[in-house]
Amino acid sequence: MFLWLPAMLHAQHKPAPAPAIVKATIDKDSILIGQPIQFMLEATVPDNIPFAWPATDTLPHFEWLEKGKIDTAVRPGQRYYRQYFTITSFDSGNWVIPRLTFLSGTKKAMTDSIRIDVRYSKFDPSKDFHDIKDIIEVPNPWARWIPWIVGAVTLLSLALVVWLIRKRKVIMQIITRQTPLLSPFEEAMKQLDELLKQQLPVNGAIKTYYSRLDEIFRVYLFRRLNIHSLAETSEELIAQLRSSGLEPAQFDSVAETLRMSDFVKFAKYQPGMADSEHHYQVIRSAITALEPPPPNPQTTK
Repeated sequence: MFLWLPAMLHAQHKPAPAPAIVKATIDKDSILIGQPIQFMLEATVPDNIPFAWPATDTLPHFEWLEKGKIDTAVRPGQRYYRQYFTITSFDSGNWVIPRLTFLSGTKKAMTDSIRIDVRYSKFDPSKDFHDIKDIIEVPNPWARWIPWIVGAVTLLSLALVVWLIRKRKVIMQIITRQTPLLSPFEEAMKQLDELLKQQLPVNGAIKTYYSRLDEIFRVYLFRRLNIHSLAETSEELIAQLRSSGLEPAQFDSVAETLRMSDFVKFAKYQPGMADSEHHYQVIRSAITALEPPPPNPQTTK
């Protein structure tokens, strides 16, 4: 029976876990209205004990300007927490930041309350009020460069316009020189047949395949419908094709093919073999549909 006495005494005198140590501090206790205050919360907690941070949603007479994240450091046998805040007040008077409650295990730990004096800026009532001054114009150091900047932008704009005009003329000359003796339809069909024989998708040249398919269709539209298709974006070309006479379903397929060409060329999208064959047939069918029927010999007599 007496053998259990030391063990019982030892259990009764087992040291309790150290309490959590919490602290709230500010960098100044007297401010002018609207002046920021740096507010810091710290807590040192024994390890392996649940710990809850206090709610910091509102403070009476104060406003939150900024809330930092909670920094954590692990030390031997304990954990250390710290969080910075920036607060201010727009109410003059002597106010108190109340005690904030932390929860460490089943026990509460509270910070000390902090008193802050919020006041207006001092002024001497014996002195006269200053009149409102007129607006003072500050010389702009860039003002002397404005004529030069405007002139440079004008010259660059003119040069760009000239370059675009010349580029358009060069494209037209190339098309004119390369115009074969074949009709637009015959030329397009011939080039489509050659493209099919090259088997570019099989060889991994999918970008070249779609670029060539798009080019054949655009050249045909330029020669047959006099649409400036080579200088237009796909969306501009789609808008013009709405009045070309294509059936709605066929028009949707052509629009989808033109957009797919942009995806392949600019977004590096890789369609499958079935998609490549489908888009080839869409362009071939569209060219066939846009080709006017040959004149009836009986009507020409």
